[in-house]
Amino acid sequence: MKEKILYGYAGIFNTADDVIKAAKKVKSNGYEKFDVHTPYPVHGMPKAMSLKPSKLGYFALIFGLTGALSALLLTYWISAYDYPLVIGGKPFFSFPAYIPVIFEVTVLSASIATVITMLFIFFKFPNNAHPLNDTDYMKKVSSDKYGIVILASDEKFEESSVEQFFKSVNASEIFPIYFDIEELNANPKILEPKFLLFLLLAGIITSGATYFTLNKLLYMVPFNWMMEQPKLNPQQKSSIFSDGFGMRMPVEGTVARNYLPYAYKNQPEEAEKYLVNPLPVNKSILELGQKKYDIYCSPCHGYYGEGDSRLRGQFPNPPSLHSEKVRTWPDGRIFHVITEGQNIMPSYSTQLTVDERWAIIHYIRALQRSLNAKETDLK
Repeated sequence: MKEKILYGYAGIFNTADDVIKAAKKVKSNGYEKFDVHTPYPVHGMPKAMSLKPSKLGYFALIFGLTGALSALLLTYWISAYDYPLVIGGKPFFSFPAYIPVIFEVTVLSASIATVITMLFIFFKFPNNAHPLNDTDYMKKVSSDKYGIVILASDEKFEESSVEQFFKSVNASEIFPIYFDIEELNANPKILEPKFLLFLLLAGIITSGATYFTLNKLLYMVPFNWMMEQPKLNPQQKSSIFSDGFGMRMPVEGTVARNYLPYAYKNQPEEAEKYLVNPLPVNKSILELGQKKYDIYCSPCHGYYGEGDSRLRGQFPNPPSLHSEKVRTWPDGRIFHVITEGQNIMPSYSTQLTVDERWAIIHYIRALQRSLNAKETDLK
């Protein structure tokens, strides 16, 4: 018979208060290598054991900052250098837009890398053996009891004195825990063929189940109820109407609620003649006009209306808003262009409300006045 190797002595306690008092005495008696096991977190236990803060938090901090910096640099490089796009007059790298992405990458990097660090460095995976596994002690402390284990590797450990100590702190049960000889002799490896085969089978089963679910099961009754609905998708043919089209044109002559059609469609001269800017010129209107101009107009016309596009040749530059032609246009003509578009300029009637279009016109007039000031403006 092989000689047993002692791992440590364990004591069982019936209440959380008893185990906290015992943990304090274990520490005060000079024992350093011991552990406490409870079925749930017990408030005050780290202080009773005089535990130092875990170093795992530093790993989480490092991995989290690495993820955040990586996401920041990647989004900046793509947006500002690799594939720059002007969207609504914003700068190429608009930091607020990427905060959710950076946050998600930070959390993902910190959580996954911390778990991997915990498994491979702190727990020394793939070695998942432990003398306490499958013992009566662990079964009790994971259910309704509380326990303390003092390791035999502690410098102050003496079998008789430890047993006497547990009796002095009123442990309800005291017993030794031994190493499992087979586990001690085991030498698990990550590249173990059986383990690799298990990973391969798990991957095949998971992939197969996913493929079957997404490509087959969802098309079967009754799981296809979300797909087979009494409705028509865009561009779908219909057997209800004689023309076969599922998408219907609005009934002629009807007007949608809170919406009036533009009265001067394809009539720029009429718009120039009859449309008058209804908004007063004041600070709030000019600020609104500047805000909307910077978003929708400045990418092509430039921030000062000089036609200095920021699109880097991706779109033809428009003429300057300071030309004699545009400066002499009535407000109604500019409103018509914003509403219907002109040449390659698209309509902005869906992006801008009527008041926002008039506010932009006021701001355009302010820009024109700034670069074409009258002598009276300089006095």
